[in-house]
Amino acid sequence: MSRTVIRGGLVITAADELHADVLIEDGRIAALAATGTPAAESFTADTTFDATGKYVIPGGVDVHTHMELPFGGTFASDTFETGTRAAAHGGTTTIVDFAVQSVGHILREGLDSWHAKAEGHCAIDYGFHMIVSDVNQETLKEMDLLVEEGVTSFKQFMAYPGVFYSDDGQILRAMQRSAENGGLIMMHAENGIAIDVLVEQALARGETDPRYHGEVRKALLEAEATHRAIRLAQVAGAPLYVVHVSAMEAVAELAKARDEGLNVFGETCPQYLFLSTDNLAEPDFEGAKYVCSTPLRPREHQSVLWRGLRTNDLQVVSTDHCPFCFVGQKELGRGDFSKIPNGLPGVENRMDLLHQAVLDGHISRRRWIEIACATPARMFGMYPKKGTIAPGADADVVIYDPHAEQVLSAETHHMNVDYSAYEGRRVGGRVDTVLSRGVPVITEREYTGRAGHGAYIPRSTCQYLN
Repeated sequence: MSRTVIRGGLVITAADELHADVLIEDGRIAALAATGTPAAESFTADTTFDATGKYVIPGGVDVHTHMELPFGGTFASDTFETGTRAAAHGGTTTIVDFAVQSVGHILREGLDSWHAKAEGHCAIDYGFHMIVSDVNQETLKEMDLLVEEGVTSFKQFMAYPGVFYSDDGQILRAMQRSAENGGLIMMHAENGIAIDVLVEQALARGETDPRYHGEVRKALLEAEATHRAIRLAQVAGAPLYVVHVSAMEAVAELAKARDEGLNVFGETCPQYLFLSTDNLAEPDFEGAKYVCSTPLRPREHQSVLWRGLRTNDLQVVSTDHCPFCFVGQKELGRGDFSKIPNGLPGVENRMDLLHQAVLDGHISRRRWIEIACATPARMFGMYPKKGTIAPGADADVVIYDPHAEQVLSAETHHMNVDYSAYEGRRVGGRVDTVLSRGVPVITEREYTGRAGHGAYIPRSTCQYLN
């Protein structure tokens, strides 16, 4: 039996803060005891980490990543190996990525393909959601089978006609099925049909720069689609999780639905909390680095998103990590913003940016852990194995130095992409050491893990449903 003790740190979970020593046995949390007490002194171990003056927090749970995603004629630049290694550097110990059903193919084919990409390559634990691009009777039957085997969430798109798009009838059918089988529908809520009209009109006017990507993907069209998704879910009697919420008008739709007692949940991402249309408007095509969908919004939306996180109208912060290099990938859209691959790198930055939000007074320390670790684990059926520090939980533990400072930069990050969306930004706090199931994968900021350590996680259903 291998035993590890982490001594002297401030243990922070979504519920508590306690100066405690943590005993780990065979990859799980075995016990916690207040530092200096006889119970803590009795902990013996093969390996001891001194966390004095530091935080001891659960590993981050990022439930929205896209490793190796095919998009716009290219692929996301992070593999499961590079992406999960970068995640570990940033204090994230579990990701849930998206397997893709191609139109005309069955769900199983897409899921098997993603298993093949990930298996034996991940530094940290991983699970899958299923992107449903082709709703038919066979697909609906397969959804039941996937839920039974631990793929309990399904993503649909109201955007991207001709690629991932589902119409209202397809969405309703999938929602009705999830109401029966316990699955959770995740929705990319933007009115893609209307957006395509606006894209065509903008390009016809010669408006080709990256900033027009934000102008055509209007906040009102995010709000309209969010409203429609909520009402379709209500008709189906199904829960709904709206991904990457960026606009204050969409937050208002979520808040209204939650006030009505509906099982409706919302996720936002660091890019919407820290970046804005100012970035999309950067000259010399630099704005292309910030093209993602939903798009970055004007700065005034940020305060509403922060308030939504404080009031629990938004419950989760994920990254939607989907990196494309500026050179050779983002550049595909020079002269036509609609050809810029959509996505930003961020899996390594989320925990640090949210800690900066604690320092800035936007959220409390416990809320930081709640929105980045505990709630995503509960939302997608992994709690209390993931997302907390408690006896019986997996020993996914981060020793975090709140006093360190760092400057985010492509020079120093570990994501396989040639720019940082947060280049030059100074943040307070830094990951020191990361354990995944008790195994050190980052030791004093150095990578000590290995590809293939990460295990696939079958998930139970959403733990928030009435």
